[in-house]
Amino acid sequence: MKSRKELIADYKQKKFKMGVFQIRNTFNNKVFIEGSANLDSIWNRHRMQLNFGNHPNAALQKEWNESGESNFTYEIIAELNETEDKAKDYNREIKLLEDLYIAELRPFGEKAYH
Repeated sequence: MKSRKELIADYKQKKFKMGVFQIRNTFNNKVFIEGSANLDSIWNRHRMQLNFGNHPNAALQKEWNESGESNFTYEIIAELNETEDKAKDYNREIKLLEDLYIAELRPFGEKAYH
């Protein structure tokens, strides 16, 4: 059995998937686009906020309440690969990638929750 110190060291070495995702309402195809440094856990956070009724996006929350979780999907639309460059600002890279997808997909008005 590993010690607490070893478990913390293992966690710090773990590489998480990073990039941009969307939450899609399958009923009306509206999307919510965002970037994250941990694509494995971000869906759990959003789903928990939506299920508890305290998601920061009021329009998404309203439609989640009306339609239910089964009418929404979580989709990774772009991933960033981690490099050996320790000085690389991944949060900045994620934000740039998010902005690029928002500019390309133009998820505004009737098409999105932005």
